[in-house]
Amino acid sequence: MREALSATSVAMPAAKVGWYRWRICGLLLAATTINYIDRQVLGVLAPHLQGEIGWNEIEYGYIVTAFQAAYAIGLVTAGAVIDRLGTRVGYALAISVWALAAMSHSLAVSALGFAIARFVLGLGEAGNFPAAIKTVAEWFPRRERALATGIFNSGSNIGAIVAPLTAPIIAVTWGWQAAFLFTGLLSAAWLITWLATYRTPERHPALTAAELAYIRSDPQEPTTRIPWAQLLRHRQTWAFVAAKFMTDPIWWFFLFWLPKFLNAEYGLTLTQLGLPLVLIFVLADVGSIGGGWLAGRFIERGWSVNRARKGAMLVCALCVVPIVFALRADNLWLAVALIGLATAGHQGWSANVFTLASDMFPRRAVASVVGIGGFGGAVGGMLIATFTGLLLETTGSYLPVFLMAGSAYLLALAVVHRLVPALEPARLDEQDGPG
Repeated sequence: MREALSATSVAMPAAKVGWYRWRICGLLLAATTINYIDRQVLGVLAPHLQGEIGWNEIEYGYIVTAFQAAYAIGLVTAGAVIDRLGTRVGYALAISVWALAAMSHSLAVSALGFAIARFVLGLGEAGNFPAAIKTVAEWFPRRERALATGIFNSGSNIGAIVAPLTAPIIAVTWGWQAAFLFTGLLSAAWLITWLATYRTPERHPALTAAELAYIRSDPQEPTTRIPWAQLLRHRQTWAFVAAKFMTDPIWWFFLFWLPKFLNAEYGLTLTQLGLPLVLIFVLADVGSIGGGWLAGRFIERGWSVNRARKGAMLVCALCVVPIVFALRADNLWLAVALIGLATAGHQGWSANVFTLASDMFPRRAVASVVGIGGFGGAVGGMLIATFTGLLLETTGSYLPVFLMAGSAYLLALAVVHRLVPALEPARLDEQDGPG
């Protein structure tokens, strides 16, 4: 019956064919939220734990680097594993690992213990974005993918909001260990829901025939897997890697050092960090959805995918530039506004960068490409974590990092445009080198 639907049904507006795909997007949003609560709890508690455990700036940099190193290692394999196992099993495996790792932080009593826990957490959390991007490619037609990506990617900001609201209260009331245990329970609840409800569109009993036809309204694609060696021959892969390598480290800096920055520059205590961090990441949430919406709006106005995607990325990149003035802000709330604008720009940029993968590659390769690009971003994160720790221990100044943040996105966009000036899909049957 589903195969027999007419072309008229395929062309029907989304509002008339069902909304179940957006429930799937809601599951991705919830997973990404939990993912970022897990990784953000350490950043929120870092000023308190630094005094209690006794690590210095360099050791904290190494703790963050341990997470980034594992994240990079995990992304080398996560995309390929998820492409092989499928999103249902692959996502479940990833969240099981990171749930156990998050709870293991409660057992740490030294910088080394935290580094080990962070390493395992990074291995598990590496599966989130390859799985989510692949799920979007499976459940949404091309024209809706940027918005769906922006929505689930906003979970990174929601998680960054929930963590400073809840972690200090839990830590003060029941001890810092309880804050890490709490995140593990959230992961377990999501895992049960995912396994009970998720199936691919063709196998999902709740999906109508009309909505399936709408989801599959793009031209049919082959289903055979593509080896990494073949993907690395293409300029499109390197454009995605470059965008992630140059800009992901800035987001990692926001996550792991903003609480320490606000503590050092404005004297905010553990219980005072909540409101400034919430405002910063609320703006980031707006940017995540807004960046995806903006690209879709440009396409609706008749712009090409190339012009729309890069136009939205340019707007987002320009939003980050003013962060160079945040260190010289004469009051807390001006600094919060400038940093919040930058986080909004990053998340809008990120929604469009993730969508580049599905713009340029077929569904069967998306998770692998996202994994390769995420590896590049994690390597960049390792470099900035070690650099920031050494910088702060020796100079105490955040200025060089803020200068890098302000320029990274425009430089990354220039590199992307140089590699894929027309944003053409990769011709996977040809040897299109990165030059």
